[in-house]
Amino acid sequence: MTMRHAITAGFVPLLDSALLVAAKEKGFAAAQSIDLTLVRERSWASIRDRLAVRQFDVAHILGPMPIACNLGLSAPAPKMIVPMALGLGGNAVTVSAALWRAMAEAGATADLDARENGAALRRVIDRRVGEPLRFGVVHPYSGHNYELRYWLAASGIDPDREIDILVLPPPDMGDALAEGLIDGYCAGEPWNTFGVLKRGAHLATVKAAIWKSSPEKVLGVDAGWGEANPEALAALLVALHHASLWCGDSRNHAELASLLALPAYVGREPDLLLPALTGVLPVGGGAVRTVGDFFVPQAKAATFPWKSHALWFYTQMVRWRQVAHTEANRQVAAKTYRPDVYRAALKALGIAMPSASAKVEGALTAETPVGSSGALTLGPDGFFDGGRFDPDDVDGYIAAQSR
Repeated sequence: MTMRHAITAGFVPLLDSALLVAAKEKGFAAAQSIDLTLVRERSWASIRDRLAVRQFDVAHILGPMPIACNLGLSAPAPKMIVPMALGLGGNAVTVSAALWRAMAEAGATADLDARENGAALRRVIDRRVGEPLRFGVVHPYSGHNYELRYWLAASGIDPDREIDILVLPPPDMGDALAEGLIDGYCAGEPWNTFGVLKRGAHLATVKAAIWKSSPEKVLGVDAGWGEANPEALAALLVALHHASLWCGDSRNHAELASLLALPAYVGREPDLLLPALTGVLPVGGGAVRTVGDFFVPQAKAATFPWKSHALWFYTQMVRWRQVAHTEANRQVAAKTYRPDVYRAALKALGIAMPSASAKVEGALTAETPVGSSGALTLGPDGFFDGGRFDPDDVDGYIAAQSR
């Protein structure tokens, strides 16, 4: 008789909770004998807190947050592991109509080019008199914070001196922008599309333009629960793998948008969710742009927990003075992401998986078949400024980053 596993997972109402929602609603969890309970939370702090008191076994969580928890930066927090990613990309930088007008006058265009639009924002700041621009991010230990800061810094803008960066829950971003409390924000979907279609905002650039094929949300697992329930965890990874295949099939996008639109999940109309799934994005002013690989739930090893992703997040924590750089801290970051658990759980499925656990980020300029069979394609994964991150030279990368 097959043992049933009861698993409680927390999530925030965002498009990239899709794998968990599909696992439950399309029966992939049940097929692995999992009774999956999904609990919606408003903020990432709530997700962390409920993991800490063992109300959640696992969670849809910001990629850097389990690292921050293990480094003791975010209390209360459990020890956590990341055995799976929940997709690549999915974020954008959205600005107010007024700031977009100023950026357009300074050379920004609706093609979302990170370099040109970053340079335009630099010129706007040079001409600006008065208070600094204010941008919202969803949490200090978030990919949103780090990619926004990376874009600003590589555009010659000091994120600490020339911008005020505030923390707001994702659903509040569009309203805060419309009310003039912030001038822009970096958030996940559907809150950029909401800002554009409902609050007169404009996209400035997207995560896929700042760093192609870049990490975002992951499956955060209470390490104690994972160690005590290895079979349940492995079954969950199998269910999520099957969910990722379903979510990654464009024929299912309309149904996926309808599922995510349910009140129990994102709770917004499907028309706000479909653009990110299809990559056909309203950018503002009635313009629409097609963004390749805007959100990738399955292809390009999108669910693989690369140690190089974990270490890049760590370098940004060091860069922005959230943590001191020590060998012990580097090891904590690297050990948080667990490709070994991923491989062990999915090995029996016979799927193509990366043979390495880390890669040079930014090295692939085109889609590249990897492995002996060539069945897996990675990249492109470039940073917009041409930067590269070698996970074997964390010291050198940290030393080379200018503030």
